[in-house]
Parts: sequence; structure tokens; C-alpha cells
Amino acid sequence: MSTIYTIGFTRKTAEQFFELLRGAGVETLVDIRLHNRSQLAGFAKQGDLAWFAQELAGIEYVQAPELAPSKDLFDAFKKRGGSWDAFERDFQQLMEERGSYERFDRDLLRRSACFLCSEASPEHCHRRLVAEALAERKPGLRVVHLQ
Repeated sequence: MSTIYTIGFTRKTAEQFFELLRGAGVETLVDIRLHNRSQLAGFAKQGDLAWFAQELAGIEYVQAPELAPSKDLFDAFKKRGGSWDAFERDFQQLMEERGSYERFDRDLLRRSACFLCSEASPEHCHRRLVAEALAERKPGLRVVHLQ
């Protein structure tokens, strides 16, 4: 059985974040954020995170924008206070329309991959939805949320 991990960087220090990744044996950090260049991301800003991941933990950093929500969908939920149920339904519909799960490089799943987003916990984060959808499509794939 293989494992796909998820992690959010919010409410974690860089030390906590990288210790969780190292402790789980993550080899590839897959960034599925819509906004990964914000100054508010601190150590998890795209360019910095790629360097930190490699230098501090020997972890490869890749981006998978096909697994991020659209700006409209993100804004409807985050900025206009949309419901989680509507977001979840619309997100899965978007992934199907894009063919995102079919386009995703499944070789990453064989390299102890971890999906990254910003939310502190997975309950209301699209990283959980992505990991669960891929697990449904690949029997024997277990999902573990690093917290």
C-alpha cells in the first residue's frame, strides 16, 4: 500500500513543517495552491519553499496548478463566504472539466508525495479533496494528513 500525504503551512513554524515532512519520509512536495507567491506565505513562498525543501530536507518541490481551484471558485468561498458544500461540489466539477486527475503526473504518487496548501487543517481544504479523489482512482492508496 502506498501513501499520499497532505500538509498545510499555516500555524506551523518552518521547523515544525519540515520535521513533519522528514518524519513522514516525504520525497516530493507538490504545491497545489492557487496563490503561491504571496509575501504572506513567509517561508512557504514558492521560490523560497523550493530552496528550503531541497536544502533542509532533500525534498523535491513541484507545482501542480491543474489541482488548484480557479480564482472565481476560490474567491466565492474565501472572500464572499460561500458554503463548504458548494465549494466541494464546484471544485470536483472543475477537476472533472479540466481532466485534472487524469493529467496529474501519477509517477509522483510513487515517490512519497505530499500535497501542499495553506490551510492549517485538511477539513476545509482542497488538498484533502484532491488526495481523496486520487485515492478513489488508485486502489491501495492511503491518505495521511500531516498536522
